[in-house]
Amino acid sequence: MGSVGLSQSFSDGASSAPAEVWRAAPAQPLQLLSAFEAVHATVAGRANVSPRRLVAPGPTAQQLDDLLSLAAAAPDHGHLLPWRFVLVPQEQRHRLGDAFVNALLARDPGATPEQLESAAEKAHRAPLLLLAVACAADASSGIPEGEQLVSLGAAIQNVLLGATAMGFGSGLTSGQAMHSAHLRALFGLAANESAVCFVNIGTVTEHKASKRLRPVASDLLTTLGA
Repeated sequence: MGSVGLSQSFSDGASSAPAEVWRAAPAQPLQLLSAFEAVHATVAGRANVSPRRLVAPGPTAQQLDDLLSLAAAAPDHGHLLPWRFVLVPQEQRHRLGDAFVNALLARDPGATPEQLESAAEKAHRAPLLLLAVACAADASSGIPEGEQLVSLGAAIQNVLLGATAMGFGSGLTSGQAMHSAHLRALFGLAANESAVCFVNIGTVTEHKASKRLRPVASDLLTTLGA
């Protein structure tokens, strides 16, 4: 996950066929693949993209609704809905930039003009910016906080995979500003809420030649009793 900030094209229009899966440049149409193959291609094809490499166009309002419908499918023990997303539209980005600047000044009163400008600029990158907020349920719910965070993680992953299937690039960003009083005030976070990360989505300007190495199955699994 990168440092806090904002920051591929949607090549095929929305289809009314439920079985059709969107993808930017598939080797073969995903609707011709098995369900597992289509899911595997989307998951394996997802990669974190720096907000610096995300430009317009981003998802439309309808596409954002579709992405949030995927988030709503995340596991949620106890039906607590222990998370939410906040959209930061372009006309509000300057306020987020101010929050980043004030958070930096609170940490480092001697920050240079260049550092302050860089902090503010991070609010103006990806065309679609969402703040992912964890909303811890009361202890009386009986659902451990860890399970609630798993629900949020699954919701975020569903959004990222949906964006990938639509042909967009996406990435998560966080940083010290996430815990600042200035950011909490801007987003009106309640006492039981915490800013976890920003979700950045847009059109990829440049694809990296190499991808991050991922662990293989044997690195992920042990067998009880073996």
